[in-house]
Amino acid sequence: MLKGNQSWYFANRPVILSTGVVGGPFEKNGLLASDFDQFHDDLWMGQDTYEKAQRVLIEDAVQLALQKSGITQNQVQYFLSGDLINQITPSSFAARTHQIPYLGLFGACSTSMEGLAISAFMANYQGAKYILTGASSHNAATEKQFRYPTEYGGQKPPTAQWTVTGAGYALIGAGQSVIGPHPRIVSATIGKVIDMGLTDPFNMGGAMAPAAADTIQAHFKDLQLDPSHYDLIVTGDLAKIGRQTALDLLKQKGLGIKEEQFQDCGMMIYSSEQPVQAGASGPGCSATVLYGHLLNQMKQGVYKRILVVATGALLSPLTFQQNESIPCIAHAVSIEFM
Repeated sequence: MLKGNQSWYFANRPVILSTGVVGGPFEKNGLLASDFDQFHDDLWMGQDTYEKAQRVLIEDAVQLALQKSGITQNQVQYFLSGDLINQITPSSFAARTHQIPYLGLFGACSTSMEGLAISAFMANYQGAKYILTGASSHNAATEKQFRYPTEYGGQKPPTAQWTVTGAGYALIGAGQSVIGPHPRIVSATIGKVIDMGLTDPFNMGGAMAPAAADTIQAHFKDLQLDPSHYDLIVTGDLAKIGRQTALDLLKQKGLGIKEEQFQDCGMMIYSSEQPVQAGASGPGCSATVLYGHLLNQMKQGVYKRILVVATGALLSPLTFQQNESIPCIAHAVSIEFM
């Protein structure tokens, strides 16, 4: 049901039944390597383009999620997926492989929670019994499109972020038919597009932070909650610059969120020895961290309630060349282990 102006409350508690998390060689050396299901040893993944390699990431993650659940692709009603590449072709070409009715999504790096929110809405109101949803990114494919090919070796400022090579996908089921403790989706808040006039494509965290703060504030207002309700509030990929900016903005809004309670996926996935500047980014960042590390932490009893706020910069190479500013968005989904 609708709560407030921009939030949904799911009385039937849709369930995250299983997940598939796949990464590349750089992620294999990161802090969360043990939470991935599979790694590829090179960025090509047996393909002749990086975009085709990204399709392989998606296909592998989907297959892993299905294998873990025992559900076949013929039993799944819908496949919701998105990425950063022009016309989301890796997602669409993976949908061609899986032959599941498909809804392509684009929310930039917020796509993982956009897909999870819509999937939960569909499952909650009996629009589907099983839904696959997730997001992916590929470092070399993204760099080639939005900045410079990695072979160019261009120097980046400290505010820049490292695009995750990874895919995280989840199988969502209707809550009424699932017995026993599982990660269950309780609510979602759909964000507004926020543009503070920033134009630097090497400072995505700073550009996205106001959108994250706006969505978090709306979530607590709509659902009449306060930050103490959650064990963890985690943003998608604000990294060092954006996380601190968002925390400052939330304090200005009167939300007393503790520093240790407010984390960021872009600061969790890589080690301090990896040359990632401000941290990680990409749709695959929040998707792999949530569907791997955070859900494992919930199953181990570390967290009972978490709020995941995936952030996205809605620019394109064309808008950047036309000197447009960077509009941003954030979508929030609350998950409880019950």
